[in-house]
Amino acid sequence: MHDYDLFSFDSKAEMLEKSKEFWNPDKTQFWSDSGVDLVIDRREGYFLWDMNGRRLIDVHLNGGTYNLGHRNPEVVGAVKSAMDRFDMGNHHFPSLGRTALAEALLASAPATLTKVAFASGGGEAIDIALKSARHATQKRKIVSIVKAYHGHTGLAVATGDDRFSKMFLSDQPDDFPQVPFNDIAAMEQALKGRDVAAVIMETIPATYGFPLPEPGYLEQVKALTQKYGALYIADEVQTGLMRTGELWAITKHGIEPDIMVTGKGLSGGIYPIAAALLSEKAGAWLRQDGFAHMSTFGGAEIGCVAALKTLEITQRPEVRSMVHYISDVISQGLRSVQADNPDWFTGVRQNGVVLGLEFAHPEGAKYVMRELYQLGVWAIFSTLDPRVLQYKPGILMTPALTEELLDRTALAIGRAAGKAAATGRRAS
Repeated sequence: MHDYDLFSFDSKAEMLEKSKEFWNPDKTQFWSDSGVDLVIDRREGYFLWDMNGRRLIDVHLNGGTYNLGHRNPEVVGAVKSAMDRFDMGNHHFPSLGRTALAEALLASAPATLTKVAFASGGGEAIDIALKSARHATQKRKIVSIVKAYHGHTGLAVATGDDRFSKMFLSDQPDDFPQVPFNDIAAMEQALKGRDVAAVIMETIPATYGFPLPEPGYLEQVKALTQKYGALYIADEVQTGLMRTGELWAITKHGIEPDIMVTGKGLSGGIYPIAAALLSEKAGAWLRQDGFAHMSTFGGAEIGCVAALKTLEITQRPEVRSMVHYISDVISQGLRSVQADNPDWFTGVRQNGVVLGLEFAHPEGAKYVMRELYQLGVWAIFSTLDPRVLQYKPGILMTPALTEELLDRTALAIGRAAGKAAATGRRAS
């Protein structure tokens, strides 16, 4: 019996059957078929424990939600204290928590950003960004990247891969044209009609396997938006909050965006919150009609407290130094593993602790994911390019855990190479 006070399950098998019946049949079955029968029970720091008690090192982090680890004690403590005074608050009125967090976010961000609109999740924050750009420019078109991912909400889903937009009849190629990443000529072609409200890009596209922008590419895109009267939206939901060794990845390119979106890790992994940071032009609707976008749970005051503590921890000098240390150790370790498996482990895409590991098989990352899972590490393949494993160490990982992670990774990659080769021989 697994007793969780308000609910209980006799076994993991019973829980999985009920998950298929009452929650999401396809997703539950997908993971079972993939050899990942994970049902997360206890969690602490960078560790997860399955219902059956098996420990896993978490380098998926749910897209960076757990940058500071699971149930970070400082964030938990701040939220517990806040609950003696605050609850979610009332979205209609000026708010203590929202005002304090907005001021702190803008102090941390590029100087072009002067206003904050809050959301309950990244997709909703992207919707705010797109609506703000359309209002500011009085244009409809939003240019995004082929194989982009910006969330599953109303407007956000139209900017992403058609796997997600077509199912819900949200594919709108006339209003949401897409261009290949790192193709500056295609970007200019899309913009030169001067009918585009904004270009939206993740600084490093996550769900596409973290392909890195070529030197100068993002800077050229920003220049084109200025030339043709469009806004630049930086989606920092996964790449922000020190993951690249700077608080916001876009600042490493010297770019001051018109809009920047943050979420996931902003929550500290404790309470949902996301935000769109807006320039004066992009935030003009806030002066014209502040009721134009409303979100009951967006900027909930308990979430603002979690985010304030998260932001404070993340900006500590020792955390920045630790990210650079982890990045260097992981880079050296993975290069060594790659040298031992050159025909299988073909590349490392890295910016700080944002990493994509490339494999010489159309679904190579799935092989590695399964072996890592068996060896006590949880990392996930890239949904839109399963050759690439998303590999995201936490920004507070200790040197000892970093070394343990590398040891397990080396073993998993070697095993996956052997199994992929054996499968290929059987298929032929």
